[in-house]
Amino acid sequence: MNRIDRVTAILIQLQSKKVVKAQEVADRFAISLRTVYRDIKTLEEAGIPIAGEAGVGYSIMEGYRLPPVMFTQEEAIAFLTAEKLVEKLTDPASSKHYTEAMYKIKAVLRYTEKELLEDMDSHIEVVENPYLPVKENNSIHLQTILKSIAAKDVLDIGYFANATQQYSNRDIEPVGIFYLGSYWYLIAYCRLRKDYRTFRTDRISYINITAGHCERQHPALRSFLTKMSREKEMFTIMIRVDKTVLKYFGDQKYYNGFVSQKEVDGKMEMTFVTASLMGFAKFYLLFGEYADIISPPELTEMVKNNLGAISKKLQ
Repeated sequence: MNRIDRVTAILIQLQSKKVVKAQEVADRFAISLRTVYRDIKTLEEAGIPIAGEAGVGYSIMEGYRLPPVMFTQEEAIAFLTAEKLVEKLTDPASSKHYTEAMYKIKAVLRYTEKELLEDMDSHIEVVENPYLPVKENNSIHLQTILKSIAAKDVLDIGYFANATQQYSNRDIEPVGIFYLGSYWYLIAYCRLRKDYRTFRTDRISYINITAGHCERQHPALRSFLTKMSREKEMFTIMIRVDKTVLKYFGDQKYYNGFVSQKEVDGKMEMTFVTASLMGFAKFYLLFGEYADIISPPELTEMVKNNLGAISKKLQ
């Protein structure tokens, strides 16, 4: 990237948030802090009203805006790809808002980019995974949750907990949402349990924003996700499978922690990493007659116990 393009990109970055730290700019463009200071000075000399404070960062004077910028072809296609993902992986409300935003983006594109998007639209699709159960058309309440997070409002929800098979009404203080597997999850402080809990959004039967506001400062969402990953005990599994049955695995192997595979003695040695040894034991029963367990020995015992229980049911 030449200096003119970089300085222009820095100006756009400064308009993207209230305060931008010099280190953020340096990291983004892989340049030194000295170069950042020089580029900022160039913008100031061009008449851009930039305020800077040591140890805080740079900000542009409130009310200053540049006319809409032009997007590159690559950026325009990235927007189109994101639109396809939003349509399939979120809910109708989120998809509607993104589509409205896309109209505004398309409004500032050159005619060549508009024609490109019209042509590319039929070449990008997000297809439902045939190996996963078809989802019911339940609302996942993303916009209500995000609105409450932004305003620090308390939510009143009805929730069905799958683990206990119990339904309850709760007041919660939302922290953040994340997408895992095929579902959206909400982490929130539950006033009923007086602790942080994770809720699968499609199991929320109703949701209302209350007049109450969050009473505490919550940790960042990433800290909860890091804690969740650390608390899970992970198991490394090695099996050898007849190559003739590999084609039947489909995407199921990825959902069970597939990491790698290599050919050993005419068979395919596969390595998996999973948090559920019992879950993998159930998966193994689907093709066990064509596979050998290399490790761990606990998996072999679990499979034996499962077969014993099945055998008793068949007697």
